[in-house]
Amino acid sequence: MAGRFGGLHISLPGLGSILLRPSAATTRTTITSNLPPINQDGLLAGGVDVNGQQSKRIGPTTAHSISSSSIGAGISDSNDSSINPPTTTTLLHHQPFDNSGEMALTVVKPSYPSIEMNMEDYVSETQRSNQVGDYSQLRTFFLTCFHSYASICATFKRFPDNGGDNEHDPELRMDFLNCVYDSLSTMPGAVHKTALRSIVHALLEEGRKLYSKDDVRALFVLLQCPLFSSPSTYSVYSHLLRQILGLSNSDHHLFVYWLKTLEANRFRNIVRHLLQFISIRQFPAGERGLPAPTRSRWWIPTGVRILALLNASNNNTSGSGPLVSYTEFYNSTLDHIDLMKEYLTWQSPDRPGQFSYCQYPFILSIAAKRFILTKDSEQQMILTARRSLVSKMSRNQPPRLELFFLNIHVRRSHFVLDSLNEPDYGMFIYYPNARCYWFSTSTETNLKEYNLIGVLMGLAVYNSIILDLHFPSICYRKLLSPPVVPANNSARVGVVRNFNLDDLAQFMPEVVFGLKELLAYEGNVEEDMALTFQVSFGEYNEVVTVPLMENAHRVPVTNANRNEFVRLYLDWILNKGIYEKFRAFYLGFHSVCASNALIMLRPEEVEILVCGSPKLDLRELQKNTEYDGYKSGDRVIKDFWDVLFELSPEMQKRFLRFVTGTDRVPVGGMAEMGDAPAETVHRAIECRRIRIGIGNQTQTELGNKDRQPNEYLLDYLQYIAQRLDIIL
Repeated sequence: MAGRFGGLHISLPGLGSILLRPSAATTRTTITSNLPPINQDGLLAGGVDVNGQQSKRIGPTTAHSISSSSIGAGISDSNDSSINPPTTTTLLHHQPFDNSGEMALTVVKPSYPSIEMNMEDYVSETQRSNQVGDYSQLRTFFLTCFHSYASICATFKRFPDNGGDNEHDPELRMDFLNCVYDSLSTMPGAVHKTALRSIVHALLEEGRKLYSKDDVRALFVLLQCPLFSSPSTYSVYSHLLRQILGLSNSDHHLFVYWLKTLEANRFRNIVRHLLQFISIRQFPAGERGLPAPTRSRWWIPTGVRILALLNASNNNTSGSGPLVSYTEFYNSTLDHIDLMKEYLTWQSPDRPGQFSYCQYPFILSIAAKRFILTKDSEQQMILTARRSLVSKMSRNQPPRLELFFLNIHVRRSHFVLDSLNEPDYGMFIYYPNARCYWFSTSTETNLKEYNLIGVLMGLAVYNSIILDLHFPSICYRKLLSPPVVPANNSARVGVVRNFNLDDLAQFMPEVVFGLKELLAYEGNVEEDMALTFQVSFGEYNEVVTVPLMENAHRVPVTNANRNEFVRLYLDWILNKGIYEKFRAFYLGFHSVCASNALIMLRPEEVEILVCGSPKLDLRELQKNTEYDGYKSGDRVIKDFWDVLFELSPEMQKRFLRFVTGTDRVPVGGMAEMGDAPAETVHRAIECRRIRIGIGNQTQTELGNKDRQPNEYLLDYLQYIAQRLDIIL
């Protein structure tokens, strides 16, 4: 609340009260900005993407301006869930009028405090404080260090008197910063309170005079503070996030690049702090010291949008790969909210700009996305059937009941032709080393068969059924290109533009090796290799030669055009050579999964929905196993699980594949795998029954009746491994 002298009183749990007074002799210019949504591929809508390319603006944005009192008090009385970013202030000194009659403005050079402590002194003082229990010197350090943005930069910048926006380096002494934060986590609460008081002062400071981008640096430093893992600090944390959100788009891009420079575990900690912050505000459990949800409804949109910056940084593929897995951005607590309400809010044209978690799909777990996709696809199919029914009845025509069902006709006289074994009859090529299929580029096949396979894949997603039909990951990128079928029937679908050698290496590693050799060859490519712009493919003992351009047989591959040759080669295999077949496959899949919810899915997530997750959790399998005639505490049951847990991960997968038909786990986990695990345990334990079932030869291999149950189980699992070598 406002103080009687025009200042601000800030009350925080356990920290007491702070009074700050604004400077009376300053003139401020207010610059406002609002951050539009950031999609899961790292694109900043309304600005440029993280690679510097111009992007299309997504949705309307509205600039707001609020006073420093509102920021300091930490309370928003607006019922709208949109975000009011804080103002950025620039201090200007008025000078006398010059000869032209205009007032001259002079920019004063920043003056930073001198911070004496370095990393060696800090470590020494920390050790001394821990030994004697006296933290007064460290409290003084934290009070000074975090007192203002200027003091933060003076402490942790490598060259405090220099500004700059080097996107590859925040120019901070990260080793010192990490040392300070690692030790702060283990210090007494009194030190934490001192540090938080100082941070509050820095956040509420007005009239900052800083070198270029030092405000971004200070916020970058504060975001990493480990104290924000505690809900008691959320009143401070929320305003830190709000100030980050209030940065300009160009500063957000800089922030995204700097986040990429963090160590993976520190990046992960920031993600976890934000996810916890969102969860606690979404499901308040009476946390002491937190404002009422009605007065802090802006916390969730703010936290999610800052998390979007981290997601954009993680997805930025320039340089190294992602710092953490995309699954670490999942917030599983959101599985329990009204997901369809969130989806309809996102899809509603009458409520543009209204916050919805679906705007930021990286935060929704794959289970949540599957639920939305299934429900929306069901509603879309019902609406389509209803419209057809009404239209037919209005014209006194019989309704098309087939719209309500998927009809697959299997003729006894053409059983093989009509079966699902078409991968073995020329539709797809199986690559045993990669254990996956790809579309045949040479055979002529009825496109309806590709459409049917696409329909079945869509049904697998719709009904949460795992298919043992594996494609390389680029197949799922093609299925989402675009994620919604265009209204224009002539529009090209299933075409991936940003392909590379890694995409082909997933199923043709030998070919990729040769292409890399071509690109790296230091001799004369034209004379030594005698290649032209035509390639030959061998499929089903047939060799087909394909031109990659007009008059390809007359165009030699040279050192100058070999990159173009490789590009055209990849484009033919991944796009042009299979276009009509993949288009039929694409339309079949989308005929079942006809939902805008596909926009929210990553290609990796579509693959998991179709084929299941490769991550096997035997503890979950044990938890979801039901026993017939046994109890979980029986000796033989314990022996069974002990043996299974001791197997290597590969052997565990082989065991699961033998008993369930797949070594992958559905999205819902082991609980959705049916009764196969329970039956497997029963068969594995009843050793005599197993011996009878598999014959006399195996009975001899398993041993005699005097052996212990766990020995039988081990022999049984070894036998399974031998069987799998044949099955696989």
